[in-house]
Amino acid sequence: MSTLRRTILAQEHENAGARMVDFAGWWMPVQYQGLREEHETVRTKVGLFDVSHMGEVWVRGPKSLSTLEWLTTNDVAKLKAGEAQYSLLPNAEGGLVDDIIVYCVTPGQEYLVCVNAANTDKDFAWMNANNRGADITNESHLWSQIAVQGPQARTLLERVFPGHGIVQTPPFHFLKLAFAGQTCWLATTGYTGEAGGEIFVPNSTAVELWRTLLSKGQDLGVAPIGLGARDTLRTEMKYSLYGHEIDDKSNPYAAGLGWVVKPSQKDFIGKTAMVAGKEQGLKKALVGFKMLDKGIPRQGYSLWSKEGQEIGQVTSGTVSPTLDEPIGIAYIATAYQPVDSEFWVDIRGRKAKAKVCKTPFVATKP
Repeated sequence: MSTLRRTILAQEHENAGARMVDFAGWWMPVQYQGLREEHETVRTKVGLFDVSHMGEVWVRGPKSLSTLEWLTTNDVAKLKAGEAQYSLLPNAEGGLVDDIIVYCVTPGQEYLVCVNAANTDKDFAWMNANNRGADITNESHLWSQIAVQGPQARTLLERVFPGHGIVQTPPFHFLKLAFAGQTCWLATTGYTGEAGGEIFVPNSTAVELWRTLLSKGQDLGVAPIGLGARDTLRTEMKYSLYGHEIDDKSNPYAAGLGWVVKPSQKDFIGKTAMVAGKEQGLKKALVGFKMLDKGIPRQGYSLWSKEGQEIGQVTSGTVSPTLDEPIGIAYIATAYQPVDSEFWVDIRGRKAKAKVCKTPFVATKP
């Protein structure tokens, strides 16, 4: 444990009795009261996540926009001040360095890029290696991040940051706020499918903000939530996780992320290879599925046709706490992509029937 990095809030989790684990080199809470209870809290009330392990890379200066347009697949130029955008960092072969969110502070001058914890150093190095004249700084060590998610999340956020109209703020917007005399940034984004936001807060006031959120949300049923429930929540939404659904060899069109790839609007790293992969005909597609036979699908399990041909592989799987049944995400041969297509999952040598289903698996109100 001595070699693991600790977030500013790590002691708060330990004091609350959380079960702590190594996650991407960080000492993080996997659960507090129990995965199902925490999952249900986020779906019906409001939960707090410590996501301070995520990386914050700032891109500034007159070349910031042209740099980000080259580095990312989505059209950064369309962002207005206070808007956010899900996007991808492609590599030269048309695969993915990471998936990210770009937040616009000042168009053409200042942007925040939130990157995955395990990829922070890699992403920062890649962005600098392909920089087109911007000032790119990794400020991850200065910021903590708290995600507030659930049907009561915006009510709680309005209590802590009154007067900003947070309840009415649409998803994927970005507000500059103050807490305890420090500048914070509130993004109406998240990884659960529920309403809420993610607060970027200076390390010096992170503990105070965490405690304030817990205190002001008691009557709303607020509770701290671990990474275990974060994973089941995002799986129910079929949200991609780097290292599972996407990696450096993934074609985003096969991953169902073509909606954030804008080849007709601009040029970007790996565009030719990425588009060629689509035009040549995709051999696989990312789908959601439910088990028809008993068994829990896990990452790496192979998929098989009734004729005995291997046709894909599970990328994520769990028992959905909301549906109380096993669900999964998988890459499957495109012939089996249509909803209700049946196939078999090899669960430790036993073939268990499953079928493709519509996603997200659950309906939410973000």
